[in-house]
Amino acid sequence: MSETSDLPEDILEAILAVAGGGKASLHEPSFQGNEWKYLKDCLDTTYVSSVGAYVDRLEADLAEYTGAKFAVAVSNGTAGLHIALMLAGVEPGDEVLIPSLSFVATANAVAYCYATPHFMESCADNLGIDTYALDQYLRAETEQINGCCVNKRSGKSIKAIVPMHVFGHPVDMDHLIEVAAQNNLVVVEDAAESLGSYYKNKHTGTLGQIGVLSFNGNKIITTGGGGAILTNDEALARRAKHITTTAKIFHKWEYRHDEVGYNYRLPNINAALGCAQLEQIETFIQAKRKLFKTYRDALKNIPEIALLAEPIDCQSNYWLQTMILNEKYEFLLEDILQVTNDNGIMTRPLWTPLHQLMPFLDCPKMNLHNAERFARRVINIPSSSHLMDEAR
Repeated sequence: MSETSDLPEDILEAILAVAGGGKASLHEPSFQGNEWKYLKDCLDTTYVSSVGAYVDRLEADLAEYTGAKFAVAVSNGTAGLHIALMLAGVEPGDEVLIPSLSFVATANAVAYCYATPHFMESCADNLGIDTYALDQYLRAETEQINGCCVNKRSGKSIKAIVPMHVFGHPVDMDHLIEVAAQNNLVVVEDAAESLGSYYKNKHTGTLGQIGVLSFNGNKIITTGGGGAILTNDEALARRAKHITTTAKIFHKWEYRHDEVGYNYRLPNINAALGCAQLEQIETFIQAKRKLFKTYRDALKNIPEIALLAEPIDCQSNYWLQTMILNEKYEFLLEDILQVTNDNGIMTRPLWTPLHQLMPFLDCPKMNLHNAERFARRVINIPSSSHLMDEAR
């Protein structure tokens, strides 16, 4: 196409062509179904808080859609991760393996357990945990003591690993689960961004012992805020529901609580919104897959960038469309962000790697060359499911 100095303008022109020439947010929810009907029903019946038919329905619908035996609706994905790690047996002083390339909630949830994040390297194919680097690292840096994985340097137990499916693209779960089993690690999937994504025909969030979804306002479906814990273990599901409901023992009028619990249940009015959204999820996903192909065509003559595509044997929900700059042109990242945002096209860089954030500077980590490299090269571009309708 044009010279490298014109790259920001070339990218802007291509995105504008896809977006129909107008302004475009990074990701907006779409309300085209029964949202108003179900919300009105909540108001009419006065069931707007943490008890109501829509909470039960959303949990049942999520279990059916994902193939999990149980789903427990919670107030947000971060709360879900916190509880999932507790259910995995993470205790104060433990370490938890997480990717450095993730939203800060992944590390925060570990800290809520008074445990320590231990940062893992990223894979070029999907931006998730590099399972082969992980395997080598654990062989060199850990040892098994009484059936527990122990960090040789810190002497602390490593209880769990949290693969995060970045922007809806599944991690290599077969190899990760194999490595986790060899090292006695519980697998807690951070599937916050990957509702509707499949790894070898299995829904993300159902391959480990526990999985967590998010329904924040910018996710593929939304409940405003909200999330869910997925598991095939009935005892874990029952305990998750108990401790997220303030650990209250059921009684018609008495307030009895048998342990420290959390007020993490999803309100009925939010669940109503989620039920309506989930009814439309296949429409949203097909629109996003079409959007990926449209972007691919629009950007094909710009060799300095590539679009992140779904891994082999996977079906991604393409939650956020993702451009990766050629390494030689990473110096143009800020220019591209400036030009696009100045012209009403909302673009965003990748998160600051978690190991570079102030609260986590002293946490253990492996060599994170890829994570740091991609943080300088990744740009998310407008990804709303209704963007194709606006472009017509």
